[in-house]
Amino acid sequence: MNDFNIAENYRRLRDSIPDHVTIIGATKTRSADEIREAINAGLGVIGENYVQEAQGKHAELAETADDAAWHMIGHLQRNKINKALPLFDIIQTIDSPRLAKGISKRAETPVPVFIQVNIAEEESKYGVEPDATFELGEQVSELPGLRLEGLMTMEPYFEDPERARPYFRRMRRLFEEMRDDRRLGEYLETLSMGMTNSYRVAIDEGANMVRVGTAIFGPRS
Repeated sequence: MNDFNIAENYRRLRDSIPDHVTIIGATKTRSADEIREAINAGLGVIGENYVQEAQGKHAELAETADDAAWHMIGHLQRNKINKALPLFDIIQTIDSPRLAKGISKRAETPVPVFIQVNIAEEESKYGVEPDATFELGEQVSELPGLRLEGLMTMEPYFEDPERARPYFRRMRRLFEEMRDDRRLGEYLETLSMGMTNSYRVAIDEGANMVRVGTAIFGPRS
């Protein structure tokens, strides 16, 4: 465990962010003890990138099962869907019709999902291209067992977070257009964008969910 006061960090972060914005604790590589400390301080959503890592932590944190929701915020391989569905309350990273159909086929109860948008169209990142988001949204909305509840993006990293503002603004416009579409907007309420170095700008531009790791747990060792 690092020397950061996780509980204090979380409370300070929560106090600095508007109440309507949900904080996801990005917990990749963090230990179950660190996550437990954040949950005990009030963190209500855990974000994991890998199914296998989430399985182990989920088992270690069984006593907190009712205290926090778990979101899949990393790329989900289709061969991991069966393992992912019992672990995660929301899957934020739908980026193709094949993945959406795979989840729909295996879903026993409605699965809340977000579409991941590659807002900067970077080759190194997963996500659907912005111009194809509506089409994927229509496909997701027509599949049984899926409920489209949000959009998610990972902006390009900049030392100066102001440089990410145009990408957040573009995401907000895309989100608003989809939310206003009667075919897509019935459950579409969440815009998930912004990380430790950029969440303030993301919130300025309309994010109501941010994914924060370092500001809560400290630098990764």
